[in-house]
Amino acid sequence: MAEIFVQDAFGTAHRAHASTEGVAHILPGVAGFLMDKEIKFLGGVFEKPARPFVAIIGGAKVSTKIAVLEALLPRVNTMIIGGGMTFTFAKTLGREIGKSLFEPELVGTAAAFLEKAKGAGVEILLPVDQRVGAEFSEKAKATIVDGANIPPDMMAMDIGPRTAALFRERILKAKTVLWNGPMGVFEFPEFAQGTIDVGKAVADCKGTTVVGGGDSVAAVNQFGLANRMTHVSTGGGASLELLEGKQLPGVVALQDK
Repeated sequence: MAEIFVQDAFGTAHRAHASTEGVAHILPGVAGFLMDKEIKFLGGVFEKPARPFVAIIGGAKVSTKIAVLEALLPRVNTMIIGGGMTFTFAKTLGREIGKSLFEPELVGTAAAFLEKAKGAGVEILLPVDQRVGAEFSEKAKATIVDGANIPPDMMAMDIGPRTAALFRERILKAKTVLWNGPMGVFEFPEFAQGTIDVGKAVADCKGTTVVGGGDSVAAVNQFGLANRMTHVSTGGGASLELLEGKQLPGVVALQDK
């Protein structure tokens, strides 16, 4: 049927399917150019990142990103946290979060993570101001409030301008930047600015900049910033699992891994 199998579908390499892993046990399997590039950049941030190394982790929930946070903690100099996951961390610090997204069962996990970061000497940056709205709706109007005192009838859906400026300062000083996850509900125009600002900061960084994860990749494409990044990953789940330190079946099966 064939003499060689070239695996170039990084976006499905985390799945142990016949077409991603199985065929490599029958034919000699090697990585294609795209697969090689993905492993080089995403794997490179784990192995020998140029420092300072700044990781920007966003998204809705701590539960979906805690494995990435834990895996990156021993490797980064600064970790920037944004998105809905912010508020579980904020709650552990005694901040008022209003109606913002919150996972009460993970307060202990968040607190332990912050303590671990402190012990490791890793700087954790959380938002200092937020764009809030009365409801989770595209029609909601954004108001900027202090990040520690979100009104009880409001929910935060984006970082504010002071936070964006703080994050930008750290990002521009970095020699390696990894970005996974948006800063807010960027699908709603009223709450897209924080993600745009962070995207522009990453684009302006002179170091190596790697964007991984479906939502952050969608954001850089939506805002026309993709061609200003060193590498934009084609994998959603595959990127996340690689950043968690997991081995991808579609990569492990290859002879030239």
